[in-house]
Amino acid sequence: MTRLRVPVQLRWSDMDAYGHVNNVEMLRLLEEARIEAFWAHPAPAAGDAAAPTDREAWPTAVLDAGPGARTATLVARQEIEYLRPLGYRRTPVVVDMWIGHLGGASIEVCYEVHDDVPAEGGAGPYARALTTLVLVDAATGAPRRIGDVERAAWSPYVEEPPTFRRRGR
Repeated sequence: MTRLRVPVQLRWSDMDAYGHVNNVEMLRLLEEARIEAFWAHPAPAAGDAAAPTDREAWPTAVLDAGPGARTATLVARQEIEYLRPLGYRRTPVVVDMWIGHLGGASIEVCYEVHDDVPAEGGAGPYARALTTLVLVDAATGAPRRIGDVERAAWSPYVEEPPTFRRRGR
């Protein structure tokens, strides 16, 4: 399995009245990880040779996120399963990400949110989730096909999507 491991810092304001990360803020953590791993960021300043490029840090960072970008991404669907409460702490959580499906114009991004070092007793992830993104031509608003560069960058990260528990009826 080849997955992207993205550390995401928690914010004090992420907590709710129950003392754990609010359900809406958990979706923000996933968004932060997704942006870090898939969107190209501005090039390092001239003379800053020590800073890695996005392609060195994240080989999957092939979507232009700057002003005037020709591609937009729209969230078509999200599913999240909360497995245990995540309390505030100063150390980042780790969001493991992979691709559950590469379609013609859509990508299914899969996630597991967990500690960087597994807790004793194998407590497991805090949440599992899946987001379906549609690539859209920013000028026309119409879906656009995944290009060769994107497909080549993302294909090594394709594996089965997460399995969610289902409630009986």
